[in-house]
Amino acid sequence: MLKLLLTLLTALLAWGAADDWANVRAIRSGTEIRVYKKGSTQPVVAKMDEASDENLLVVVKNEQVAIPREQIERIDARPTGSNARTTKETRTTVDPPNGKAAAPPSQVKGPDGPSTSTSTSVSVGSKPDFETVYRRRAGASARP
Repeated sequence: MLKLLLTLLTALLAWGAADDWANVRAIRSGTEIRVYKKGSTQPVVAKMDEASDENLLVVVKNEQVAIPREQIERIDARPTGSNARTTKETRTTVDPPNGKAAAPPSQVKGPDGPSTSTSTSVSVGSKPDFETVYRRRAGASARP
């Protein structure tokens, strides 16, 4: 019974480690990522290219770079989705002539009709924050 429990626990841990790297493989090409390497204080900011069992291929300043999986401590990715950063808003107001109630359009004649003004504004928001996609487990081997 104890052997079965240990075997099951080992399989579960191996599956969990493989699942972490599967999250990296699921990142779409072109996604902005930060890669934290062992012994480095600053992350490598790059665009995702592809992930294999041994390496992570990224694009840094229009140059493809392979980072060995054993050197990676953590990977953060910026979520992708719709471009909700820019919003456009258009407002149209109709003012009645001389402060009176607006007449139906069929009765409006000449310059005494209501005046219309339209304004459009565009606002730009910030990018979404990075989310941690992969973190090396303490004491874990490079491959599951």
